[in-house]
Amino acid sequence: MEPDPKSLPRHVAIIMDGNGRWAEGRGLPRVRGHEAGTASIREITEECAHLGIERLTLYSFSIENWRRPRGEVLFLMRLLKNYLASERETLLKNNVRLTSIGRVEDLPGPALRELRRSIELSAANNGLNLCLALSYGGRAEIADACRSIAEDVRAGKLRLADVDEKLVAARLYQPGPDPDLVIRTAGEMRVSNFLLWQISYSEIVISTVCWPDFRVPQFHETLCEYARRTRKFGGLILKSEDRSSAATAL
Repeated sequence: MEPDPKSLPRHVAIIMDGNGRWAEGRGLPRVRGHEAGTASIREITEECAHLGIERLTLYSFSIENWRRPRGEVLFLMRLLKNYLASERETLLKNNVRLTSIGRVEDLPGPALRELRRSIELSAANNGLNLCLALSYGGRAEIADACRSIAEDVRAGKLRLADVDEKLVAARLYQPGPDPDLVIRTAGEMRVSNFLLWQISYSEIVISTVCWPDFRVPQFHETLCEYARRTRKFGGLILKSEDRSSAATAL
């Protein structure tokens, strides 16, 4: 089913889950699932660029992922480095600007250099913002924002009275529109420390499909589900007669 162009989200965030289960279900090492998942990243990125979606944030590697077996972590860092190098032409062809969030300085040197190079080369692109969350944690992001604000208060650059939600949001890793839609693949029903501040009123759609099998048809299904939602942001959508009654009462 094709999504309604008038009902597309500005910002889609995806928790790309199920690579390991996909591989294990086929009798393969877990790392083969991570490898297969890169094809889904390419396809979904290109489709977002085609549809005119403004931002796509991918949960690529969490702070907690550093606790995985050393061999798997090393493989993921090599995969990241190779992916960034091989996909530059695709990013440029599709007018995609690459950005990142997280404590990226924790990445090994080769992967970090490729990340910075891709960000630099795509900086002039004005289409889709593809944001990779790397060495990322939602709690860490909020803590880093609070630390930045506290340092400015201590230095006299800010007053305590200046600290509000707008200021905290401006100190997050990449200020901008909050995700309208969060997708999690592989059927898990949790947010896993992802964009905790930003997803307060995001619509969440769970796909039972593991990430390596999540392609354009599955993506379109989630976009159509999003289009069927009524976003109220904590308020109420009043029927016309209810609005008339409320106006009369005032």
